[in-house]
Amino acid sequence: MKLRGILADIHPILQLILFVMLVLGILLFFATSAMLVSILLNTLFDLQLLDVVNLKWQQFLSMVTVFLIPPFLVAYLFSKKPLDWLCLSQKASWKVILPAMVIMLLALPAISLLSHLNQQIILPDFLEPIEAWMKSKEEALADTTKQFLSVKSYGGLVINILLMALLPAIAEELTFRGVLQRLFASRKVHNQLSEGRWRVPHVAIWITAIIFSAIHFQFYGFIPRMLMGALFGYMLAWTGSIWVPMTMHFVNNAMAVILYFVAERTGWDMDKVDAIGTGNTLWLGVVSLVLTIVGIYMFRRSTTIRSASSRMSRGS
Repeated sequence: MKLRGILADIHPILQLILFVMLVLGILLFFATSAMLVSILLNTLFDLQLLDVVNLKWQQFLSMVTVFLIPPFLVAYLFSKKPLDWLCLSQKASWKVILPAMVIMLLALPAISLLSHLNQQIILPDFLEPIEAWMKSKEEALADTTKQFLSVKSYGGLVINILLMALLPAIAEELTFRGVLQRLFASRKVHNQLSEGRWRVPHVAIWITAIIFSAIHFQFYGFIPRMLMGALFGYMLAWTGSIWVPMTMHFVNNAMAVILYFVAERTGWDMDKVDAIGTGNTLWLGVVSLVLTIVGIYMFRRSTTIRSASSRMSRGS
């Protein structure tokens, strides 16, 4: 029996439920296995380095099993053309990729500014226990990130770029923009969510962006990560190629890895680097935000013109 496209005709909501169940099942299995392996290793060895190595292996395995494999699996079941379904077969030229990369680089101080503003949010008194839990979770994740990034060799830098920039960019974009955004933007679901009013699936893009940000469990960076997820979603909607948001995602993550590496080798104060766009450099954050908005507008305008020219050339 041929499995390719076997579930193509079921309702997108059912496809969405199947995908979520698949991811949750794999996540539960992985979490249980990782815990057992971690206990075994910590029992057999008493090495401080092992903690970091263990964390990096967990990062690699979680990305591959939870975020990379499921999109390809469901694409194979949901479509007779899996690569088209994931928007992987649509190539993006350098005329599209380079401006997208520039926009991402321009946005870095603005992201820092938005993160700073996000951190100023204070929950009401009755939610104080939740706020305390959020802060402790944030601090734990920050410590884990520092353990990941604390390398001084170029070999360690390459490994970190692969683990924390390239792999997440590919796997997370396939999961969130490739699968979730597609399912939310399918005609049946999109018409129910937005009453069919918009050609560009705005509702699908923003729902996916919210889930994308929430799944990271970094609450004091929720707003900038949500906005970044929305930007990635619009880039996919405008270009039709998932390679564009993948590239932007990679640039954002890789810059963080590289800056931390340089700080480790040169003795820079990483807190000051993270604060670029706030405090004394607030002006830079504001300028970055304005330039990013202008860049997005120009990018959208150029893709619209290019699309119209392409249609005209095919019609002639």
